[in-house]
Formats: sequence, structure tokens, C-alpha cells
Amino acid sequence: MPAEPKGLSVLYPAPPRDLDGMEAFASFAGRLGARRLWLGQSFHLESQMALAGLAARLPGLALGTAVSLAPLRHPYQAAVEARTVSVLSKAPYVAGYGPGSVDLQGRLLPQPYDRPLTAMADYVTVMRQLLDGRTVEHRGPAHRTHYALPELPSPGVEVGLGVLRPGMAKTAGAAADVAITWLAPLPYLTGRLMPALRAGARAADRPVPRVASVVHVAVRRTGRDLERAAFAAVGAHLGSAHYTDMLRRAGLDTDPARPREGAGRLVDAGVYVTGDPEEIAARLRQYLAHGVDEVIVNVTGVFLTEGARAALVDLQAVMTAFAA
Repeated sequence: MPAEPKGLSVLYPAPPRDLDGMEAFASFAGRLGARRLWLGQSFHLESQMALAGLAARLPGLALGTAVSLAPLRHPYQAAVEARTVSVLSKAPYVAGYGPGSVDLQGRLLPQPYDRPLTAMADYVTVMRQLLDGRTVEHRGPAHRTHYALPELPSPGVEVGLGVLRPGMAKTAGAAADVAITWLAPLPYLTGRLMPALRAGARAADRPVPRVASVVHVAVRRTGRDLERAAFAAVGAHLGSAHYTDMLRRAGLDTDPARPREGAGRLVDAGVYVTGDPEEIAARLRQYLAHGVDEVIVNVTGVFLTEGARAALVDLQAVMTAFAA
């Protein structure tokens, strides 16, 4: 078994449709020494329920969500679910949440969040207080909570917040345990997001949250279309105004009307990390060297274009190179 790669975790590369596939992937990642298995929002098997089922099959594997959508559930329910996964997995859990797009909010809520930053600060604060055993008395524009969780020991839950832009980074600094990034170029992460994260923590007089960054990777192989893989992984994000706004702030010329073109730019700029396994591993080390606490390796592009076996071959090659 290779040495445990310090700081490397793995994202499950697609919305799960059954537990058998999740278990096989998670077991493989665990044998490679992955620190944690993360899952994004799923509308097939619901994310928290899928992770609870996986936890019952593979106790001891640390889990996390990157990220679930806050409009889908009240923060009290989110706290109950997070603690449940931690108890069943027998490991610390990261419950990551984000507001989703304005369109999604409008489809699920009476109206979109008037102030998304305030709504998410309230959300993660209420979750944290409930998980800490406090009785919460909260009345906010997005929800109300007048309740406490019944006592139940657990290995622990970190409450995370998905971060795209400096405003949400500052909010995470003031309220969250973990800031979770997606598609954030490293210079933008270190130059814009991390300073805002520190400023938010300083203003709230609390520790700076740790940073977990999802990094998309694909090994360069003969015949592999890297732009196609990148588009398969993040094409939906590149068609979204708030993701392309973040990338433009980072200096990439992306347009939600031209997501395929945006995928090519991500490959060219090294945001979608490619190369041989050693080159990719070196790039992942840069994230850790610049203050990222947990790098989440994402092989979704290869998984969706070439299948699970090819994705696992890439994952093994990159994590082995990193450990070496």
C-alpha cells in the first residue's frame, strides 16, 4: 500500500445511482490512502442518504459534501443529517453547503435569497450552534430556528461553505469551519479568496477556516481529448453566470454562452490540471504549499467520457506519483 498522501482527498466523480458503485470507488480510494471521500449534490441518490448508506458499509472512512444546496433543507435538518453521517461513518464529517444559483433558489423557495451572504452566514451559524449542543433562537429572513438537537456523541462535524468570490470567502471566514472551492485558479485562490477569508475571521475574532479545494485532473494520454473531458466535468458550471464571473475575476475570458470554449481555456490555463502523473502531482503540491489544507482530486471528466476504469487508472497514477 502506498504511503498516505498528505492532504489529498478524492471526489466521487458522478451523482451516485447505487451503493455498490460508490463502495467500489470508495474502497479503491481508501486503499490509495485518500484522506476523505467527498460527494457533490446529487439528485439521483440523495447525497446525505447515499453517504449514510456508504458509511454503514465502510465505517472509518471520512466523508464530506462539496457542496450540498442549502435551499433543499432547513439548517436543523442539515445538522441532523451531518451528525448522522459522522456517527455512522465513525469519522469526522464535513457538511459543505452553498446557496446555489438564483434560478435554483427561485424554483425551491418562496423567493430567491435577498442577501445570499447573510442567508449562508445564518445557515452555517445555526448548524454550528446546533451541533455544539446549544439551544438556538434564530429568526432570520431565510428561516427560523427555535430548537436544540438531542444529545448524541459523534466523532465530530465541520460545517463548510462553498466559496467562489471574495464576499462569500469573507462570510466563510466569519462563520464556517471549512471554505470549499471549486474551479478556483490557484493565483485567484491565494490572491483574492484567502485574504478575504482571513479578513472575515479577523473581524469575527475567530480562527481562520481551513481550505479544501476541488481540483479537476486528467492525465495526458495518446488519443485523449482533454477539452472534451473538461467540458464533460464542468460544462454546466461554465454555462452559469456566477461561475464564469469568478473565472473572469481570475483573469480567464469565459462566457456562459460559450461553455465549450471556456473548457478549452481551463485546460490551457492549467485550472483543469493535465500532464503526466508526476506533473499533475507537482501541481497539486503547489496548492498545499500555498496554504490549501485539503486538495480534493476530481477525475470526473475522464469518468464521464471514458468510464470508471479509465478514471481509476488516472486516480491511481496521480496519487501514487504524489505519494512518491
